[in-house]
Amino acid sequence: MAKAIQIDERDNVATVTSDVGVGEVVEVLSPEGEVLTSPEMKGEVSFGHKIALKSLEKGDEVVKYGEVIGVASKSIGVGVWVHTHNVESATVPTSAYAEGGA
Repeated sequence: MAKAIQIDERDNVATVTSDVGVGEVVEVLSPEGEVLTSPEMKGEVSFGHKIALKSLEKGDEVVKYGEVIGVASKSIGVGVWVHTHNVESATVPTSAYAEGGA
């Protein structure tokens, strides 16, 4: 079974430890190796990338290592790849650049 790691209990994302595919169940482990949850993947995610552990709405903070690393730029479901296509900087809203603003 595929694995991912959630470093901090405040994290709403986890990092996968191998490539994972649609429909695959991923065991999310704590740093101590305890299985915290087992979401079903909603898409393909490459090794080292993040997946959502809970549903995020546009504007919700994305938390990794207990720190805010960005803001959801659109809704993100559990088991969905979390990356630049659905997250932007919490300090510099990059979507304005993509839309021709700022």
